[in-house]
Amino acid sequence: MPNSDLLPSLLYRLNENQIALEAAIMELALWVEQRGSSDVAGNVRGALEAIDKNEEFIKLTLAVMMTPE
Repeated sequence: MPNSDLLPSLLYRLNENQIALEAAIMELALWVEQRGSSDVAGNVRGALEAIDKNEEFIKLTLAVMMTPE
């Protein structure tokens, strides 16, 4: 398999990791918020907005890259 064929698979797995990290960090934000640190939880949610904002573009781009020519 040529290296160029590996790139879409690599990017797909990196995106999966990113989404998993987002979920884990959100769980921690909820835990922090339940213990009275709503400012910290809000800051975390704000930082995670970039992932949400870019997720659809990443998915669409990966789908195009993984489509056989």
